[in-house]
Amino acid sequence: MTAKKILALAISLSMLLGLAACNFKKIEVPSDKEVKKEVEDEYDKKFKLDSSDVSKDGSEAEWVFIAKDGTVEVTVTWSSKKPNKFDMEEEWLIVLPSQSDAERFVEETYGKPFDMIYEDISDDESEAEWVFIDEDETFEVTVYWSSSNPEFHFYEEAYTGHTDDPGNNSNVPGYGHGDEVIHLWGYSSDAAAIVEKFVELHPDFADKYTVAVTIVPTDGGGYQEALDKALAAGEDKAPDIYMVESNFAVKYTQGDMSKFAATFKELGIDADNKIKAAEIAQYSVDIGTRDGEVVALSYQSTSGAMIYRASIAKQVFGTDDPAEIEKIFGAGTGSWDKFWDAANTLKSSGYKVVSGENDVWQACSTNTSQPWVDSDHNLVISPEREEYFDFAKKLIDEGFANGNNSWSEGWYKDMQNSDVFCYFGPDWMINYVMMGNSGGYSVGEGSYGDWRVCLPPVGFYWGGTWVLGNRNTDQKEGVAELIEWITLDTSDTGLQYLWATDMMNNYTQDTVTSNVVMAKVHFDCDFCGGQNIFETYMKCNVLASGKNATQYDETINLYFLDYAQQYAYGYFTRDDAIFLFTDMVNDGYID
Repeated sequence: MTAKKILALAISLSMLLGLAACNFKKIEVPSDKEVKKEVEDEYDKKFKLDSSDVSKDGSEAEWVFIAKDGTVEVTVTWSSKKPNKFDMEEEWLIVLPSQSDAERFVEETYGKPFDMIYEDISDDESEAEWVFIDEDETFEVTVYWSSSNPEFHFYEEAYTGHTDDPGNNSNVPGYGHGDEVIHLWGYSSDAAAIVEKFVELHPDFADKYTVAVTIVPTDGGGYQEALDKALAAGEDKAPDIYMVESNFAVKYTQGDMSKFAATFKELGIDADNKIKAAEIAQYSVDIGTRDGEVVALSYQSTSGAMIYRASIAKQVFGTDDPAEIEKIFGAGTGSWDKFWDAANTLKSSGYKVVSGENDVWQACSTNTSQPWVDSDHNLVISPEREEYFDFAKKLIDEGFANGNNSWSEGWYKDMQNSDVFCYFGPDWMINYVMMGNSGGYSVGEGSYGDWRVCLPPVGFYWGGTWVLGNRNTDQKEGVAELIEWITLDTSDTGLQYLWATDMMNNYTQDTVTSNVVMAKVHFDCDFCGGQNIFETYMKCNVLASGKNATQYDETINLYFLDYAQQYAYGYFTRDDAIFLFTDMVNDGYID
């Protein structure tokens, strides 16, 4: 072959290769969002991404999605060889129980036969409700089931509704013996204990009224479901007084169900003056205020402090004095700058500032300048909450934490003699969590007696119960008397004094929302080296704010924590984590 022909062939080959290169388009791996849409279109459900795995050369990928209602897990595989095809394999996780299953549950619970009188199953079979009546037709039992928490939840009520003498009805506990009936709903045994004590201390009230108490556990949203139905049904189905937990309190004080709440003014309670006189914690008022009027207040205080190890403080900082530790950590400044400086100092001495990145979440979450959802129903990530992404990652990357999730075995273990300096929490965390996990029961055993409390860098609260009256109640006078005793009475026979002095059989003194009550009661806590922790928690009451809480917080917080943690441990970039979080919340959660 001549040189000329070889040159011509080379030019032709070059042109062909160039043309091929121009026409070749690299096949991109589909995005998580694209795959999620395909899955949701296929199953007609909302899904969340559980995991994803892409091969190094980008030729294959796998995603695992779980339905938000918890019913099914879908594994999606993709290959660049067939780029327009998604192979989906499903695994059904939860199956709707039958009516006979629910009936068997009720009959085993009560030890007697029942007949079903009502059944309601959602179209996607993710939720169900059955109503049964016992063989004597004396009371009904409503059973709830949800795929998001696949256990039976139930509550009972007298079949005849509000009887003339519910105190004689064994199915709905009644306190007092009067002809006038007040129905109170709660989600824990505290509700019954509170009513029982009130009736005991107020014989004239007991002569006039009987308070029937219905308890429905909060598990799986059972209490909210039952309460919503009862309030909507009205008349003899609705409670006159109802208690709500902080995770969903705003729904009933300011949100979708707030229309049923009476203002304290409508009940005849002089809320404004009595709140000032009792020095009620502002966050409690914030949560319980609708359009400038108080509709609910809490009684036990859940404002948060920094709870730290005295021995570590003395070794690292040269002092265990709460006033000095507050200065070192920037207590009440609204800034975490000094916290990070202190964390570095602790690290250089071989200590962790916290057990896990979630330990600071409550402080970042409730102390925020903007709500999760604005007035136009748009998702808003406030600067304080967005900062938590960096906060969590820094705690992990810099070795400032042990990486233990809240409520995990490692988290509890760090409450003993460990390398962890502090936790953030209300008084209930000391009394009901840390004491039992300190490795001892008296001073000198484990870490018992080695803890102190001081103000945190930013104010916050964690938990609590708010009490509301039904605006349609026929018993406004009695309802007002009971609610005022629970939330505003600062006398030595008021609930808050009894709560703070361990006269409600809580086995310990507990903080309350009235600083007037806390000021006249000392809690020289052995667990905290004899420190009067009420003195600090009074300041925490003033520091905490509830102005930007919304009815969406509970679920949005869970999503946010999930993606913040995945970013902190390097599973997502910061931008991707925020994008996926925003997409999940906007994709059907905010109504």
